[in-house]
Amino acid sequence: MTASGGNMPRRKALPAELDPRVRQLVTQLRRLKDRSELNMLQLAAKTGYSQKSWERYLGGRSLPPREAVEALARIGGVDPVRLLALHEVAADTWNGGRAPTPTPAPSPSPEEPAQPGFPVVSDTLATRSGPKPSLGRSLRIALVAGAVALVLAVTSTVLLVLRLNAHENGPTVTSPVPAAASASAPLVYTCRIQQIDGLWYAGISRTRDAELAYGGAGSDVAEAQCLLRRAGISPGGIDGMFGPLTQRAVKAMQKRAGLDVDGMVGPRTWQALRG
Repeated sequence: MTASGGNMPRRKALPAELDPRVRQLVTQLRRLKDRSELNMLQLAAKTGYSQKSWERYLGGRSLPPREAVEALARIGGVDPVRLLALHEVAADTWNGGRAPTPTPAPSPSPEEPAQPGFPVVSDTLATRSGPKPSLGRSLRIALVAGAVALVLAVTSTVLLVLRLNAHENGPTVTSPVPAAASASAPLVYTCRIQQIDGLWYAGISRTRDAELAYGGAGSDVAEAQCLLRRAGISPGGIDGMFGPLTQRAVKAMQKRAGLDVDGMVGPRTWQALRG
């Protein structure tokens, strides 16, 4: 140590008997310390752990507490999650092998002046504080909860928009899609166009008076989509969903047939589709 008490001489190699998992943690901590360009005295002042404690931590002679790892991660400007995961593995190895010998808390000396607002915490105090809850596990739980909340919020917003659009474009009269179908992938219907008694059918529904409007769904909608396509007007996919493309196609059909253009399928529009 230099006379200033702040810098260490050339760093010693880690003990050969040090477990590889502990060695990996200490190596990462050394890199963060070097990147911060802080000497040991400055590091102690910023983290609240004494200079001698950091010499033991970075020398592989003592396992640093979680709080010390977090503090160094913040100083180095990195996410502490990965370091804390390494610390958990190292702690299991450390406790399963040789436990560190408790050392008394060093008293402040002229070489280690106490900094205002940064109490010096010894290894013994950190050891007696007991196990801390896993930050990584807490973060994972928080992320999962946040993702679930986000999905619920987006789903509620989409449903609200669909209801508002349905209200603006007229009431929905078609039968709702069965619960089993709505929970699975969208249905795809097959058009089997044929003419029976002078009327066109697509083989999905034989209705001639069902009221269909924007937001509706079901086989009647799919039948209308097939007949619109037969008439040369594209409704989009034949999926049984009365969406904007289907509504636009219905309006085009009504305009061609000289009907009131309201975008809804009623008896007169069915007559034009099947005629």
